[in-house]
Amino acid sequence: MTITMFKSDLPPTYEESRQQAYGQQQHSNYPYPPYGYPAQTGVYPGPGQPGIHPQSGLWQGPGYSSPAMPAFITQGMCSPNPSDTMGISSSGMWDSMSVRHAFIRKVYLILAAQLFITASIIAVFVFVEPVRLFVIQNPAIYWASFPVYLVTYLTLVCCEGPRRRHPWNLILLFIFTLALSFMTGTISSYFDTKAVFLALGITAIVCVIVTVFCFQTKVDFTSCNGLLCVLCVVLLVTGIITSIVLSFQYVPWLHMLYGAFGAIVFTLFLAYHTQLLIGNRANTISPEEYVFGALSLYVDIVQIFIFLLHITGSSSE
Repeated sequence: MTITMFKSDLPPTYEESRQQAYGQQQHSNYPYPPYGYPAQTGVYPGPGQPGIHPQSGLWQGPGYSSPAMPAFITQGMCSPNPSDTMGISSSGMWDSMSVRHAFIRKVYLILAAQLFITASIIAVFVFVEPVRLFVIQNPAIYWASFPVYLVTYLTLVCCEGPRRRHPWNLILLFIFTLALSFMTGTISSYFDTKAVFLALGITAIVCVIVTVFCFQTKVDFTSCNGLLCVLCVVLLVTGIITSIVLSFQYVPWLHMLYGAFGAIVFTLFLAYHTQLLIGNRANTISPEEYVFGALSLYVDIVQIFIFLLHITGSSSE
């Protein structure tokens, strides 16, 4: 039996197999020098060009790289994250910044809802004459709301579980907002309408200025914990003394002085709590503490308004 073998059936020679292998790479990332360019020792010049075949492990030369490595490597190919090419990891600072910004938006949305409820209740107590006369003639209602305010405030401030557990944290915050709004409305009913509007306007201006200042300044109010504690104690003692003196004889300048001092102290507290939200100061609060952040700002703003009433208001009795 005669077996006829054609030339195409024969296995390729070593030279043909090498040229076929390198010919498949002519469209890859390995550049070849043009014809006439002097070939370098140990460097393969490309298929069909004169030169010396490369020896094992001798893929060196200008513009050449190892077969196991792409010819053109960008910084992003070696980096696990493309954003690392700028030296900033998306899982690092940018993520923390986005979480902090979302936390600030959530706090101010809750604060806006609280202030809207408070302003609505104050408007009812000031403009609706039967309601105004009723709360003036029945001060026991004011004192009945005080325990609700105190219990919910201490629960939210001192107990981490109820403060972070949804939806109980929002329910407690809503009850606290209603209690403090009722107390603020009752206090406002003892003052003239013009005095209430003037105090509201000044409070709004002070809050805007303090917020913008805290976001722009390099002064760190969060490192002044000791000073704020001392001012709080002084304010408490001054309030007790003022109440005792005014119960025997009304002194207008003492009343206004106490109101001015209280407004200044709570303005500093507003700056302190605002910078706690920003997150780039000596002290900060966790993004999970959005209820505590809104509660702190809300109490500061309401207290500023109440102390300003002592300055601008006169009793309507």
